[in-house]
Amino acid sequence: MEHYAGIDVSLECSSVCVVDANGKIVRESKVTSEPAALIGWLSSLGLTRIGLEAGPLSQWLYAAMKRAGLAVELLETRHVHDAFKAMPVKSDRNDARGIAQLMRLGWFRPVHCKSINAQEVRAVLTARKLVQSKLLDVENSLRGILRGFGLKVGKTTGTGFAGRINELAKGHPNLEVIAEALLRVRSALLSEFKAFEKRAGKMSRMDAKARLLMSTPAVGPVISLTYAAAIDDPARFTSSKQAGSHFGLTPKKHQSGETDRSGRISKIGDASVREALYQAAHIMLTKPVRGCSQLKSWAMRIAKRAGMSKAKVALARKLAVIMHRMLKDGAPFNPLAKANAATA
Repeated sequence: MEHYAGIDVSLECSSVCVVDANGKIVRESKVTSEPAALIGWLSSLGLTRIGLEAGPLSQWLYAAMKRAGLAVELLETRHVHDAFKAMPVKSDRNDARGIAQLMRLGWFRPVHCKSINAQEVRAVLTARKLVQSKLLDVENSLRGILRGFGLKVGKTTGTGFAGRINELAKGHPNLEVIAEALLRVRSALLSEFKAFEKRAGKMSRMDAKARLLMSTPAVGPVISLTYAAAIDDPARFTSSKQAGSHFGLTPKKHQSGETDRSGRISKIGDASVREALYQAAHIMLTKPVRGCSQLKSWAMRIAKRAGMSKAKVALARKLAVIMHRMLKDGAPFNPLAKANAATA
């Protein structure tokens, strides 16, 4: 008889449940959240399918179990959460039982487990973003503190910010102490942020996929690395058009009876990729960027009809599709590709 397992992963111990083809619980236990322990517990059962919800530890455990030859699937968190909404009592044990039943019934959507290289790139970009956000927090805090005393910082440059703060705080002993301390913190954060920027530039030059994507106008090192790491394996999409919906850049739709309406974009998937693509679209539409006249003209026609914000989102979606096709074909950006295809 076929058997199915569900694993609810936690930091120290994971709840595991095994059910048969009829949904009857055969075995359940708490197992240490280590690959060797889980593989040893599961490998002797001859399981048809094993499922675990995507999470911080899941990719590491999934990769190890896959290498061990187990029939394991990584499940999309949103789908698992929606499937368990009707569950009156939520616990790790019940979650493992629910995942096992999803595996038995086939009511799940598997997600891609990123390669180690893609995970490392993503970790560097996440750390860079964290340092950048804390740097902005410190600068905004300094502005807010001084504003409370009627001292307005106003517009400054990156190099002139510290001088302007010291100028305003001069003559106020307590404000001088605050300014000195926070400017030291800002200096340390700025130094680390510059190091991450340098690291990202070096990584983009060494990564063949990132170099290819940077042939696209308005796409720099950070945007190219973000997109390449998120796609990881271009072959997992059967069509480049799926890239737009995968990153939540297509509208939601509600159809029931006589009701049929389209809403705003779904915003599912990787938020950092949406942000990167939107930044590229913003630069393309607001800056004098060369080599994208057809894309820019197309987006500006949308802007006249629906507004600039919707035009940027539409252009971000189109960039997602184009950049996926570039990765799949291994070809650089070609603004005349569509015209050439039509001529041929």
